[in-house]
Formats: sequence, C-alpha cells, structure tokens
Amino acid sequence: MKVRRVPDVVIRRLPLYLRVLEDVDSSLFPIISSQEVGERSGVNSGQVRKDLSFFGVFGKQGVGYSTVNLREELRRILSLHQRIKVGLVGVGNLGRAFIRYGVNREKEHPIDAGLKMAAAFDIDPRKIGQKVDGVNIYAVEELPEMISKLELSIIILTVPAGTAQATFDLCVQNGVKAFLNFAPVKLVVPDGVKVHYADVTLELESLAYYS
Repeated sequence: MKVRRVPDVVIRRLPLYLRVLEDVDSSLFPIISSQEVGERSGVNSGQVRKDLSFFGVFGKQGVGYSTVNLREELRRILSLHQRIKVGLVGVGNLGRAFIRYGVNREKEHPIDAGLKMAAAFDIDPRKIGQKVDGVNIYAVEELPEMISKLELSIIILTVPAGTAQATFDLCVQNGVKAFLNFAPVKLVVPDGVKVHYADVTLELESLAYYS
C-alpha cells in the first residue's frame, strides 16, 4: 500500500501509535478512537487520522479503529510483520547497552516477527569471538560476509566519529540501506539510504538550558 510518498515525520510517528496499540489490552478495549491513540502518544487526534490516511482507511467515523486490526496493519506498514535483522558496529559501553536492551525487548515481546539483534562487530581482538547476551561479536572485516549471510537490514553505528564514515560506506557497499547513527558526526549519505541520528551529547547539552 506504499503507493504515494509518505513524509518522514509521519513514518517516525507510526511507532508511537504502534506502541500504544501494543500496550492496550485488546480484550478490554477492542475498539480505540483516534483521540485515545493521540492522548496516549502525545499527538492530536486530527494528526493521527491524517497520518493513517496515507495508508488507507482503517476505522469507521464516529466508531474508531479495531485495536487488533490497526495494530497488525501498522506492523505490516512498518515491515515488522516479518523478521528484520539488526547488526551493531562498535561494542563499547553504549554498544553493549544497546545490545542488552534489544535482547531484553525481544524476551519481553516473544513474537515471531519484528526486530532481531542478530550480530555485533568490533575491531578489538579481545572482543571478537565473544558474546553479549547471546549475540556474537565478529570482526569489522567480516561485515561484507555477515551482512549477506545473516541478512542484516539495519545497522546501528556506535563507533568513534573518525571511523563512522568508513564503516557506514562499507555497509552501504554491501547492501544495507537503513542506519541508526550514534557517532557524533554527520555522514555523507547516498540516495536511497536512510540514516537516523541519535546524538546523546547534543540532547544533554540542550537540556542543560533548562537545568
């Protein structure tokens, strides 16, 4: 149903709506309104309806949405109805924390599809061959082979700024088109590749204004 271009800001809100629907007990709330979705996600109800209209008609005016049906439709739109394998490069403190978060989330949501933390990569020979919560750590040099072998679709970069672009380029050359970048650097990104940035330092420095 992805037949017209959807603004990135809309795509970024869909996981908020999905989280609401996953947290709601569908046996108690089989129908949910756009206002309820909006209140729980911090988005006004009109925006919720407008966002969902990009992908079709899922509810009835004056009635609401089937909680189960809308949840499954959002999972399908976000491709979370299938297994999406994720790799992480840079197994420092942040990388380890992210791996543990991903693994724990999988345990809390034992479903057949969705995001799967499949592999980690590092240049430190002391880490290569080890595991973090069951996730194998490979050498960065193995990225081309393992991206293909493990069918990695998303790469998380938790590497130093000086190596981020080269690591990113290597992954792109081997077919990865989606990245979450924690390295404090703006990457040169080719057409057809999507990067989301998460700069913890910038977020903390902006919060300092309110402290």
